[in-house]
Amino acid sequence: MENARPPWARRCLGPVWERWSPLREEPLSWAGARLPWVSTVLVTLFVTIGSGFAAHGQPDRVPLDAFARALLVLGGVLLLLRHRFPRTVALGTAASAAVYFAAGYPYGPVFLTVVLGAFGAILAGYRVVAWCALGGLWGTHLLVGHWLYRWLPPHDGPAPWADELFVAAWTAAVLAVSELVRVRRERLARVRAERAVAERRRADEERLRIARELHDVLAHSISVINVQAGVGLALLDSDPEQARAALTTIKAASKEALGEVRQVLDTLRTRGDAPRSPAPGLDRLPELTEQAGGAGLAVDITTEGDRAALPPGTDLAAFRIVQEALTNIVRHSGSRTARVRLRHTRAALEIRVDDDGPATAVTGDPAGGGNGLVGMRERAAALGGTVEAGPRPDGGFRVLARIPLAGAPGRAPGADTVTPTTMEEES
Repeated sequence: MENARPPWARRCLGPVWERWSPLREEPLSWAGARLPWVSTVLVTLFVTIGSGFAAHGQPDRVPLDAFARALLVLGGVLLLLRHRFPRTVALGTAASAAVYFAAGYPYGPVFLTVVLGAFGAILAGYRVVAWCALGGLWGTHLLVGHWLYRWLPPHDGPAPWADELFVAAWTAAVLAVSELVRVRRERLARVRAERAVAERRRADEERLRIARELHDVLAHSISVINVQAGVGLALLDSDPEQARAALTTIKAASKEALGEVRQVLDTLRTRGDAPRSPAPGLDRLPELTEQAGGAGLAVDITTEGDRAALPPGTDLAAFRIVQEALTNIVRHSGSRTARVRLRHTRAALEIRVDDDGPATAVTGDPAGGGNGLVGMRERAAALGGTVEAGPRPDGGFRVLARIPLAGAPGRAPGADTVTPTTMEEES
């Protein structure tokens, strides 16, 4: 393609030629795409046959001859490449029509090839090229009708201005319709792209929700199973009854975990259907306390305020926050007691979980780098709430969550930074 550029264009036009020359146009990929043979053949036949009929009503124009029919066929054949070279086709069809009209041949369906060429260029994004093609056609018609008619048949005088106004109106109409179709296509493409982004975002949120559910269920149950397995192994020979009790706790915890995992997976298999069993909520705290007791953790639950019915999402988030906090105590704290305080107000539900420590593992870093604390913060933030987690001045550890109720003002999502002042005031 570089060698096809004339030397004078390289010297004089420079970057203008690089940008606007049809010879510089790179075709679209030929793989997996077909040429529009059927539509091109139909348009070419319509233009050539229709022009023959139109010539009978225009005795003042030059009769159709072999050159005229060659121009008509050329304009139709160019449309075969309108999806590959839209700029070249727009300029080529306009040029063939301009020569056709300059030679004095009759008006007729030849306009159709120009319309389709310009239409394809505009839809492909080459609006300026299409405008220049149609503008050049109209300018050629104006030039021939009012100046070059002296040397071109069959013009005996200047063309009526009504013909020029007709061609100008026709050109403007083609451009307007093409631009409307282009805008509509762009709007539809934008809507489809936004819908695809929303679908991906919903899928990501659903995956995150399922990951949180599985983490909370498995982390708590496996922690209980791990503790009880250690107890059973230690007492297997010296105290078989206590070992049996530990195995019984392992069986109950594993059964509970399997049931909740099955419930989470059922939501994947039956997407859009109502869940077969209700999601866990604060009414299941006694079961949670019993499981924690089986792992050797005594839990004291205190409720303040008038308890009202909580929305399902809030109820589930509150249960999971308490569950994860107790799981962290079992895994990372040397304390064998935990205190859970639920405070119901008209504006929010406040949850506080305390243990007296000390920490027994580096993974229990109070900075909250684990998935458990991250999951608690994400659950609260999704409801407009906050979660603060950190060490207490007396050496223990505290998780403090605040979930605003429906219609109540709450802090913006993401405001879950641990503030030592708040932790000390709560102490």
